[in-house]
Amino acid sequence: MPELPEVETVMRGLSAVLTGQTIARAETRRAGLRWPFPEMLAERLSGRRVEGFRRRGKYMLMRLSGGESALIHLGMSGRMVARPPGEGPVPRIAPQGAFSDARGGGDGLAHEHLMLETGHGWRVGFQDPRRFGCVDLMPTEGEDRHKLLAGMGPEPLEEGFTPATLSRSLAGKNTPIKAALLDQGVVAGLGNIYVAEALFRAGISPRRLAGTVPGARAARLVPAIKSVLTEAIEAGGSSLRDYVRSDGEIGRFQERFEVYDRLGQPCPRCPGPPACPGVQRIVQAGRSSFFCPRTQR
Repeated sequence: MPELPEVETVMRGLSAVLTGQTIARAETRRAGLRWPFPEMLAERLSGRRVEGFRRRGKYMLMRLSGGESALIHLGMSGRMVARPPGEGPVPRIAPQGAFSDARGGGDGLAHEHLMLETGHGWRVGFQDPRRFGCVDLMPTEGEDRHKLLAGMGPEPLEEGFTPATLSRSLAGKNTPIKAALLDQGVVAGLGNIYVAEALFRAGISPRRLAGTVPGARAARLVPAIKSVLTEAIEAGGSSLRDYVRSDGEIGRFQERFEVYDRLGQPCPRCPGPPACPGVQRIVQAGRSSFFCPRTQR
């Protein structure tokens, strides 16, 4: 699932193309994704001017003229790719997440469930083969009261996310810190990849109980979270299977992973065997956790 850096990257790309533009035509090709689309979604989007974008956790909010916002979640396999005037349909998703050229066959509309076209001819397609994404409409002034956003924790890249705020959220929690950081009510936008990388940078084991992290460990963890997310956004996110940026290019942060998906490889901070066996993997609540048993305690 795209995490904060991927959603932020896609949002910035869409904002550069759509902000200030009018949606001349919108089209839906099914009744919904994870949940049904809002009634008459295409008609309600058509003719609207895009006023701007905001991200909340792993959700994008496209603010429209008339006081409504479109909430967009990419789900597990969703992509929103913008094509300049004259380039035709968004390329279709090929098997194994490879990005194929629509000119190679087919109409380029496979798994494209929502299409937006601006008055200047830009075309944005929302493709989602697994259909775990969602689109909803809400009053802009009530964005934070939406059922999917209400109760969400602080944004980790904002100034208000400090060691003190994280310590308060973790106090007394008897769950592993890995599970606590994946809880969107503790901190918004984190997922498996960036929790693994941040815990490694902070020297904290994913098995450590969250209630023992407040204080000195939280003081290491907060800047580690911020640095990992910032670097991932600068790299355009991480492309492991389905994710691509809004221009169709892949992200590059996967080339900088220190522990995630590096089972058995040398820890970049250790001298190697026999002192350190390399990156290890455990399963926590059905999710893989990658870590160095020597440096993360």
